[in-house]
Amino acid sequence: MRIGAAVTVWTLMLVAVTAQSHSPFPGTLDQHPAIDYRAATLSDVVTRLHEDLTEGGAPLAFDAGPQGYLRAVLARLHVPVESQVLLFSKTGIQHPFTGPENPRALYFNDRVVVGYIPGAPLIEMAAHDPKQGVIFQTLKQDATVTFARPDRCLGCHVSSNSLDVPGILVRSMSTADDGRPMPQDGSFIIDHRSPLEQRWAGWFLTGAAASVQHLGKPIDPRVDLSLYPQPTSDVAALLVFDHQGHAINLLTRLGWEARVAGAENRADFSKGDLGDILNEAVDYFLFTGEAKLASPVNGRSAFADGFSASGKRDRKGRSLRELDLQSRLFKYRCSYMIESPAFDALPAEARAAFLARLRTRLTDRDTIEILDDIKAGWR
Repeated sequence: MRIGAAVTVWTLMLVAVTAQSHSPFPGTLDQHPAIDYRAATLSDVVTRLHEDLTEGGAPLAFDAGPQGYLRAVLARLHVPVESQVLLFSKTGIQHPFTGPENPRALYFNDRVVVGYIPGAPLIEMAAHDPKQGVIFQTLKQDATVTFARPDRCLGCHVSSNSLDVPGILVRSMSTADDGRPMPQDGSFIIDHRSPLEQRWAGWFLTGAAASVQHLGKPIDPRVDLSLYPQPTSDVAALLVFDHQGHAINLLTRLGWEARVAGAENRADFSKGDLGDILNEAVDYFLFTGEAKLASPVNGRSAFADGFSASGKRDRKGRSLRELDLQSRLFKYRCSYMIESPAFDALPAEARAAFLARLRTRLTDRDTIEILDDIKAGWR
């Protein structure tokens, strides 16, 4: 039996065509000196961790069990174990180890995604460098503490699906019973605008309202949950992950476009590709076109509580990270990713243009007050 077989190829093609409206990014990753993806100096959290270990910092603790360095890496990168989500589709560079009985676990914060598969030789890390986009690295699960930056990740993670920059892909992938991808039966690139009916094929999830239609599955009883830090695949975490991936890609694309245009003395945010990507980013950060939740997400979760509590607060104690989970994802109508290092690292002209455009579009008084407090001087 195939999951999501009712999704037609015609629908898949329609989604792929209408999801993006911009032109391909000009040049290659290394062609323009304003970018130089492979050789430029990095400041992402995984690179900094590697540098710290190389310079004699506190070593990573290795668990002799299947989790190996996982808990130590999550702790050093400040990634909550409660963010755990499980996918069983055989995708990714270690896909032979993944399946319905041995799903891949992802853990994330707003700077890095960590991937772990019981029995696989590598921990996978996709860290968002504030300027260079997503940097893909691996850590061997043995005593040598060996980091690597494999180019093969870019085969999937640089395409129109990631806005033609090194980015995050959140996919809903129809699978066969053993987890093999069956894209001919339906495959969607997911963000917060995606209908719930298209989401989470190939994923396990816990905590979803029974009345919400989606393509996810409850955790297979054959999965040995003792091999994972958590026994859950939190639907609130998945909803946040769905939003965050495209936000990261938009910030990278806007930053790259602005850097290239600035180097060529043609930085005009009112028109052309630069104007298009600016408008798309602002719309996305304001949750334009967000898919509504047909019913509330069941109960609360450790992830939801921790995530909501972790954001910057305004003078009234409000945060852009406060979740709603009743009819929509967030309580306030601007993405928390406006607080991220990637946003702060945008070229000054791009950041100013973004905030000016955001100000003209934002109508929610509470959100404006929160931004005025937590983004001091943003106007």
